[in-house]
Amino acid sequence: MNEELTRQAAAAAEELCEKAKLHEGQILVVGCSSSEVCGSRIGSNSSLETAEAVFAGIYQVTQKRGIYLAAQCCEHLNRAIILEKEAAGSREIVNVVPQPKAGGSFATTAWKTFREPVALEEIQADAGLDIGDTLIGMHVKKVAVPVRLSLTAIGEAHLTAARVRPKFIGGSRAQYDESLL
Repeated sequence: MNEELTRQAAAAAEELCEKAKLHEGQILVVGCSSSEVCGSRIGSNSSLETAEAVFAGIYQVTQKRGIYLAAQCCEHLNRAIILEKEAAGSREIVNVVPQPKAGGSFATTAWKTFREPVALEEIQADAGLDIGDTLIGMHVKKVAVPVRLSLTAIGEAHLTAARVRPKFIGGSRAQYDESLL
């Protein structure tokens, strides 16, 4: 089963990167409920093994493309973000280390896997994957646009994806740069 979760996660990340036209240096935020992936209610059955399988699939895609992966913690840590230090830039780092039952198994896996992990209170990512209805919207830049992926679930967890686009300004007669959409 874990190989299938890794495969599904990689396929979803790859498709989102293509559809969102993500490029090197951009940030993909992922919220993942390992409980939901296993078919349980969010927050009720955290599984490090499940999170590791999902993380592995997404991480291999982001590493190959030079995209930073940002892992959203659970509500116990106010949905803080785990990210590589070099991607944090000048953002304020907070002092917390996620655990499977306080931060979530996915964020814990990111913390253990990243070369130099840091925690941030918030981020504005370029795209996002929400695995299990974890509510990543607070960490995606304005204007978020839904992306329909060929997969609608990873394991038993509902899958939602988003990309961003520049704001439209100028009213109904303005012309827009289609390449930015």
